[in-house]
Amino acid sequence: MSSKIYTKTGDLGKTSLIGGTKVPKSHIRIESYGTVDELNSFIGLVSDQILDHHTKIILKEIQDRLFTIGSSLACDPEKEPLMRIPDLKESDIHLLEREIDQMNELLPPMKNFILPGGHIAVSTTHVARCVCRRSERICVNMIENEMFVEMLVIKYLNRLSDYLFVLARYIAHLLNVEETPWKARV
Repeated sequence: MSSKIYTKTGDLGKTSLIGGTKVPKSHIRIESYGTVDELNSFIGLVSDQILDHHTKIILKEIQDRLFTIGSSLACDPEKEPLMRIPDLKESDIHLLEREIDQMNELLPPMKNFILPGGHIAVSTTHVARCVCRRSERICVNMIENEMFVEMLVIKYLNRLSDYLFVLARYIAHLLNVEETPWKARV
């Protein structure tokens, strides 16, 4: 027996947070986890475009962490302590840092800003990086507006955007795609 995907409960522009609290679909909390979901989709697209097995495993791990973050953001903070929402851990950030360091060892030092492009996998990874930065900005905005966001979420998104930048360079390296340095007009 299958259940229907549509419930019609959101037809009037409202939705429920985990815990049952109704909010408008335009609420910043909905924007936050919707953007994390968008990021997760782009990470899947990056993974589909690369062949490196180790990177695919790391990206799957990142997708899992993004579901954890999305669950946290989708919760009514006043009801979250009563629920079993998976936690983000400091070790999740350490994994990203180790991966960044390992990839950086194989890459030439940067001497200029780099223009995104050269291969669809590289460009898609840069798009994912930009969506990650937007997710981070939305979460910071929530904190500035006195809405609860776990500080580890901010830290993870910040490090993830760094990881995605280095990953774009690493993918270019694996594909033997030359990076295009940005040169300012004079």
